[in-house]
Amino acid sequence: MAAVFLVTLYEYSPLFYITVVFVCFLVTSGLVLGWFGLGVPVILRNSEETESSTRVLKKQMRQVKNPFGLEIPHPAAASVTRGVTLTPDCLEACILTCYWGCSVQRLHEALQKHVYCFRIKTPQAFEDALYNEYLYRQQHSIKKNDREEKYCQLPEDAQVVDFGPVPRSRYPLVALLTLADEEDREIYDIISMVAVIHIPDESYRLPCRILYQYLLLAQGQYHDLKQLFMSASNTAPSSSETPSGESSTERSLLEKAGLAEEEPEWPEEPSKDCVVCQNGAVNWVLLPCRHACLCDGCVKYFQQCPMCRQFVQESFPLCSKKEQDEDESTHI
Repeated sequence: MAAVFLVTLYEYSPLFYITVVFVCFLVTSGLVLGWFGLGVPVILRNSEETESSTRVLKKQMRQVKNPFGLEIPHPAAASVTRGVTLTPDCLEACILTCYWGCSVQRLHEALQKHVYCFRIKTPQAFEDALYNEYLYRQQHSIKKNDREEKYCQLPEDAQVVDFGPVPRSRYPLVALLTLADEEDREIYDIISMVAVIHIPDESYRLPCRILYQYLLLAQGQYHDLKQLFMSASNTAPSSSETPSGESSTERSLLEKAGLAEEEPEWPEEPSKDCVVCQNGAVNWVLLPCRHACLCDGCVKYFQQCPMCRQFVQESFPLCSKKEQDEDESTHI
């Protein structure tokens, strides 16, 4: 039937027949070239190949030294009645000021005042911007590179056991870190850090954690400090997948039944490897999902994050090629 159709088509219009054969030749050539990985015209590519050829925008980053660091060493032991332990880690001498029951509205107004009105360089400036709308204030002097734990607790006469149901009008704890010496404020771009900390109580038992961290710059801006999501490099199961209590209970039952096996020893992998090639070191952060999971060689092939499948709008490297070469030469 096909041969008869082509013969009839040729007798009717030789030019149209030649055109059909030429188009079939182009399509077949494009498929063959694409199969062997050679260059294919864009018009013959499918939508996925066309999307993969689009480059993701590289975000321009500016390196800034942050003199402040704050951690919660024992989050499980923290509560409104028992208090909380904070561990500051500062590059210079600093002042740690803790404000219990700080007004949510006044805090965000204070951040806007830092941008438009006056700079929050000292605890007094912060308190003026808050209009003193907090319940209790504690202050600690932090020496340079001092990682000593600082204990913060509401006094008993405050008679505060919780801060009410969600949504709340007050944050349980706001920690302010400021530079102690006036000369240091002229050296660093970041002059203070505000950390909003949740403390569990009777009304809201969410575990203790740092909710927000704001870095206040001398030029009048402030940045919301967010964590990056790093991929796990080892093959050991995470603690979230098998809770320690359940695993120990199950193992004790298996031991009684004589079915327990020796636990395997998982190899330790000190480096974070690319989730795609498993060879290169992770160096690229994808935005807006903030997953750091790709190396320099694989980042150019992805428009969607391989971890969460969210479309990538921008990306930036953790370190430049020069820094990587210097680091490798140092290890060698």
